Amino acid sequence: MSRKVVVGMSGGVDSSVAAFLLKEQGYDVIGVTMQIWQEENPQETEENGGCCGLSAVDDARKVAWKLGIPYYVMNFRQEFKESVMDYFVDEYLSGRTPNPCIACNRFVKWEALLERSLKIGADFIATGHYARVEQLPNGRFAVRNSVTAAKDQTYALYNLTQEQLSRTLMPVGAYTKDEIRKIAEEIGLPVAKKKDSMEICFIPDNDYAGFIERTAGSVPGEGNFVDRQGNILGRHKGITHYTVGQRKGLNLSMGHPVFVTEIRPETNEVVIGEGEDVFSDYLVCEKVNWMAVDGLHGKPLKVRAKIRYSHGGAPCEIRELPDGKVECRFETPQRAITPGQAVVFYLGEYVAGGGTIL
Repeated sequence: MSRKVVVGMSGGVDSSVAAFLLKEQGYDVIGVTMQIWQEENPQETEENGGCCGLSAVDDARKVAWKLGIPYYVMNFRQEFKESVMDYFVDEYLSGRTPNPCIACNRFVKWEALLERSLKIGADFIATGHYARVEQLPNGRFAVRNSVTAAKDQTYALYNLTQEQLSRTLMPVGAYTKDEIRKIAEEIGLPVAKKKDSMEICFIPDNDYAGFIERTAGSVPGEGNFVDRQGNILGRHKGITHYTVGQRKGLNLSMGHPVFVTEIRPETNEVVIGEGEDVFSDYLVCEKVNWMAVDGLHGKPLKVRAKIRYSHGGAPCEIRELPDGKVECRFETPQRAITPGQAVVFYLGEYVAGGGTIL
């Protein structure tokens, strides 16, 4: 009897080909699109596109029909609102810069989808992420870099649990994007040339501050730009408009480029500094999830760490603090280490673990 896998289908080419590859490998494949958009207005959700738009359901259904697999739409609106959208707003109001994709992966795409999939008799869930899941000699499951560095998505997957990884398949990680599109064309999938969605799916216009204002009800208003000594440099339009390392849109006439170095929600201040002030060789992270290793057991470990999705990674040494947090010392200073973002530790091609930057 073939093993059953639920494939999360966003209507994009990657998850569509993932479903095809798994069917070819002999799995009993079920396609599922996660209904997470909050609006009922068809025009608005259609315009949103991405994995939130109604077009995702239409495209995924066409692909499922083409592949000859059963297809369902599951409602995850509540989980998405609580674990992703509310978290996004709360983090910005606290002066941090969140990563909603990491939260969505951990609590919605895996936790909620896996739970429901197991209830309908599935053995695995699968996605179209450019990453690979492997069981290591130490018995632990870990996410491994995809074969293509250009599309590698392991950074956003560091927070998955051992139980989730043990039931996860990621067939796309063994291919490049061009190879995936070629497979889609060869088998006649209608989404073969569909462009990738780049923006945060629930903020298609990229106006984070506008979204937060509409969602939160009340947000901190204008406040002071200050330097590190507390001298007032000007007025800002609200802390939700800024993130550490930001240079553009400050509207400060200082005569030379200046940058956001800190956000202080308790005083409604945005701290401004020089270029060198944005660099640091040290961070502490919390809410640590271990993956390839089961902790540091009191010993420091040399790893490569990424401090944002687009960061190339840098050598550093990590050690556990008594309270379970982890400190990380880089060999060279890194630009714009941002509270709220994830730091992800790599041992070679494998994710060792990661946490949220304080």
